[in-house]
Amino acid sequence: MVEFHSIASASLDPEGCYRLLSGIVVPRPIAWISSVSRAGVLNLAPFSCYTYVCSKPPMIGVNIGLRAGKRKDTSRNIAESGEFVVNIGDDTMIEKIHQSADEFPPEVSEVELLGLNTTNSAEIGTPRLADVPISMECRLHSVQEFGHTRAEFIVGEVVMFHIRSDLYKNGKVETTALRPVARIGGPNYATLGDIVNVEPISRTPQMVTRKVV
Repeated sequence: MVEFHSIASASLDPEGCYRLLSGIVVPRPIAWISSVSRAGVLNLAPFSCYTYVCSKPPMIGVNIGLRAGKRKDTSRNIAESGEFVVNIGDDTMIEKIHQSADEFPPEVSEVELLGLNTTNSAEIGTPRLADVPISMECRLHSVQEFGHTRAEFIVGEVVMFHIRSDLYKNGKVETTALRPVARIGGPNYATLGDIVNVEPISRTPQMVTRKVV
């Protein structure tokens, strides 16, 4: 007989819930967000509670919690400027992505600290990372607060996609060549690993596994 450990969510504090959810909701893609403060400091931080919420107009959403009851630099910058860039790093950038998650004062630019290159965006004032395979320029659409922790779900409309040429084929992104990074529980990251291709049920049932190297 299979045994289960049953836990009432009401018995957990926010940190306990986070530890469980971050190990259950996996793998999570990483939005490496660049934003600019009112003082002109270019901030960079990774967030893995992120997804797309609409295809036309294209919108993405990212959940950003508070720190000690106050907005983090990224969410404050987005609220003040009304814009941000979601940069998509690949598996060669895991160390830089993780380092950019450290807590730094608002006047410190993670981009400068980590020696990352930037380039101007086309439609917004916030720079994008120059060496990532994909970036999305976003304008703020809405902010929705949730729960006792007052975590904010920030939705931005993508106004410009920047996709490395070798990744863009027939209107689609070559995901295996993108080599994206995912977050799992704790300070752990994952890559695509095996890709399983399953034919629709209307066709001959067939499942093919491809290993990503």
